[in-house]
Amino acid sequence: MVTFRNNNGRRSNFRRNDRNFKSSGERNKFNNNFSNSENFQRKAPGRNNHNAPKLIEKYNNLAREALSSGDKILSENYFQHADHFTRILNEKEVQKKFNSKNKVQQEIHNLEENKEKNVDVISEKDDNLKDQHSEIN
Repeated sequence: MVTFRNNNGRRSNFRRNDRNFKSSGERNKFNNNFSNSENFQRKAPGRNNHNAPKLIEKYNNLAREALSSGDKILSENYFQHADHFTRILNEKEVQKKFNSKNKVQQEIHNLEENKEKNVDVISEKDDNLKDQHSEIN
């Protein structure tokens, strides 16, 4: 025998044409602020482009196949797709170079700061030793 849950509250909400099936006030309300461009940006840009070289090869092959069958329009479409992913791949490489350059610059900056701190610490120790020596004499 199958037992059913008590869905009386949900059914009554549905009958009232109230589509908010959650009765608690903790439900997030929709934000109608369309001037905010964050609503339209992708959460993880490049998320689907992690295999761009494979997609370039795929669309080039499809374009050659369409061209050999005589469909110039379809082949041009596939070549445009391949070109798109080529540009994405180039942008990723430029971004990697930029990030690695920034990382190297940051490491050099950190080394210089540490060097300055070490010089300051050494000079403070020297001053302390001189003070101690002068106190002894």
